[in-house]
Amino acid sequence: MKKMMGILTLLSIMLLAACSGGNSTTTSDTSDESDNGSAASAEAITVWAWDPNFNIKAMELAKEVYAAENSDLEINVNEFAQDDIIQKLNTSLSSGSTSGLPNIVLIEDYRAQSFLQAYPDSFHPITNAYNTDDFSPYKIAPTSLDGENYGLPFDTGVAGLYVRTDYLEEAGYSIEDMQGIDWNEYIAIAKDVKEATGKHMLSIDPNDLGLVRMMIQTTGSWYVEEDGSTPNIAGNEAIEAGFDVFKTLITEDLAKPISDWSQFLAAFNNGDVASVPTGNWITPSIKAEASQSGKWAVVPFPSLPGFPDSVNATNLGGSSWYVLDIAGKEEATDFLAKTFGSSTELYQKFITDIGAMGTYLPASEGDAYQVEDEFFGGQTIYADFSQWSEEIPQVNFGLHTYAIEDILVVAMQNYLNGKDVEQALIEAQTQAEGQIR
Repeated sequence: MKKMMGILTLLSIMLLAACSGGNSTTTSDTSDESDNGSAASAEAITVWAWDPNFNIKAMELAKEVYAAENSDLEINVNEFAQDDIIQKLNTSLSSGSTSGLPNIVLIEDYRAQSFLQAYPDSFHPITNAYNTDDFSPYKIAPTSLDGENYGLPFDTGVAGLYVRTDYLEEAGYSIEDMQGIDWNEYIAIAKDVKEATGKHMLSIDPNDLGLVRMMIQTTGSWYVEEDGSTPNIAGNEAIEAGFDVFKTLITEDLAKPISDWSQFLAAFNNGDVASVPTGNWITPSIKAEASQSGKWAVVPFPSLPGFPDSVNATNLGGSSWYVLDIAGKEEATDFLAKTFGSSTELYQKFITDIGAMGTYLPASEGDAYQVEDEFFGGQTIYADFSQWSEEIPQVNFGLHTYAIEDILVVAMQNYLNGKDVEQALIEAQTQAEGQIR
């Protein structure tokens, strides 16, 4: 009898182990826990990101690369809108609850410091997991805090000036004439192009200051002081200069007025503008109009006149990957380190499969970066963008990029309506100090 009881006990233990153990596979379709984004065990981690055609696709490529290293780790990628991710993170982290949080989350560089500083114990440092020297320098500051690296740099928002070579030629200009110019020279060329072709030089939404943001970063300036929180608006000569260029482009009728994203795309796809100053992520949208193949080139972004240190390189957008300080953080860190942190193969696939660029510098030596793009007249645009990304000034984006920009939009409207620019920025400074400090 005792022998039989012993056998039954052993069988019970084995059955319990089989039901609860080892190689469980958690997916968003079968587990309530993974539905809300939480990794169930060390054998599974969860990722949150937005944009199925860019970020999600990049993560799927990373999964394929990592499978050769560790096929046992299950990686569940959940797509949410960026605003939803921000809301979910803030709601959970502010309440002190980690239930339902992912192991890895994508955060825009402009927003990163607000999360790192507001929730200092919620993110896992990955300082020694990758070599920061392998990445564009401008990406390190926004992803780091107090000497620790928390974000693994992902895509680059390195900007360029996309130009219609045929329109330029009609006005008597060549690509060589567009190299290393400043905004005063750009305006002079824009006037000639308008006279020769009847085309606006670019499109502008007066309520979108992304162009001003790019201008001021060429000087190494930003909306906040080096501490990342004190507004740096009144007396900021770079912002004043950017406002002046912005207004000139509008009042001189050099810019086609637009009010939304679809109009922005239509302006260049329909051939209404001669240039597009923006981030490299616009490349697939420009190439969407196949009839314009061979009529485009990309040149360095104009510098800001009056600033000797202003360079012909800047950034618009970009994001990085962060690891939450929850169970599974070691597996999540290892996954990021061996994919986005060191895989040249992966970054080649980003270009060939997505048309996306990362900020991993060793990848620029790969074949994908050297491909001559016939749409751009045989130019090796990815190699050029990679070079420019190394020249982008590092700035502290701080905590309040978008909050301050909302205030500056009002200041810009006041300036366009006749208010003195210095006074408009003084009022913006006062409002910012009262609202965000």
